[in-house]
Amino acid sequence: MSRGHQEHPARPMGQHDDHGHGHGHEDHVPHGSMKDYVSGFVLAVILTAIPFWLVMNKAISSTATLGIVLLIFAAVQIVVHIKYFLHMNGKSEGGWNMLAMIFTIILVVITLSGSQWVMYHMNHNMMPTMSPENMPTETVPQSMQGMHGMQQQPAEAAQSK
Repeated sequence: MSRGHQEHPARPMGQHDDHGHGHGHEDHVPHGSMKDYVSGFVLAVILTAIPFWLVMNKAISSTATLGIVLLIFAAVQIVVHIKYFLHMNGKSEGGWNMLAMIFTIILVVITLSGSQWVMYHMNHNMMPTMSPENMPTETVPQSMQGMHGMQQQPAEAAQSK
């Protein structure tokens, strides 16, 4: 056994000695400088202010186009946060951070697109009699007519028919 690193006898849980070897930090990725943080902050503020201005001033009249523009700004802001604040790249943590992020993005895209697909088809395939335009006005069933406050006035009954 070498003198540089000796085997330690078993110790009770919670008793560790910090001998400064820095185990597990071989793939240390340096954090950003103050210039990187300021650049990221300025970009994040700009990428928040522009969509806010677009919405508040109704600069884009089409809601579909506005939604797409806002999603693009949101995606760019996510990239800015990942690069400047989370310092994620293909090298950090041996690439596992990037792999976990890609997996998360795939799950989010599947969940959101699947939800949109289901909602669209539920709306499209709704029975014509169930659309809001064809819904009957609320009437009180015969069994509840005798209850307090549940009787229709004769004028209301004539108008609803």
